[in-house]
Amino acid sequence: MDLRVLSDKTLLNQYLAGDRNAISHLIERHRRRVRDYIYMLVKDRDAADDIFQETFIKAVRVIDEGRYVDSGKFLSWILRIAHNQVIDYFRARKQNRQVNESEAGYDMLAAMRLAEGSVEDAMVSEQTEREVRALVEMLPAEQREVVLMRYFGGLSFKEIAEQTDVSINTALGRMRYALINMRRMVREKKMALC
Repeated sequence: MDLRVLSDKTLLNQYLAGDRNAISHLIERHRRRVRDYIYMLVKDRDAADDIFQETFIKAVRVIDEGRYVDSGKFLSWILRIAHNQVIDYFRARKQNRQVNESEAGYDMLAAMRLAEGSVEDAMVSEQTEREVRALVEMLPAEQREVVLMRYFGGLSFKEIAEQTDVSINTALGRMRYALINMRRMVREKKMALC
């Protein structure tokens, strides 16, 4: 039997029926896409490999526990797990103070990159990034997710829509409301973002 023509659902059912090789084929089928997605976010091969492994360990655990409900979107489900693992990775790094916003590629809303400039410019830029990041954290979860995926993850609105299981218009709307909310917060707090 040619496993390349079997659907994800069929492979899952074979795995649940006791065929342990079926899950290996399913992982191999989506390996490149998931690993590339993770690497795009973390920009570190070793970290991407670790997160990739954690993603599939978590997925297999959920499947084994009978909590996975097949909706025909296995890849989207795996990418969502990968996305959450990446967020956990950056949270852990932040707690350990091993990375700052600019090292993580956190270029929110076109904040100025730290280029050749004075120490003052660098300090102002870092302060602006911290303030913007704080504003993003204050957004409702759905809006925050779209902002992070768009600016932090570099995803297109089509990719965001696929991963969050919404239409492109909904993803665009969430971004629009996020920007409106952030502007309102800037006005209310009388902030001066450079």
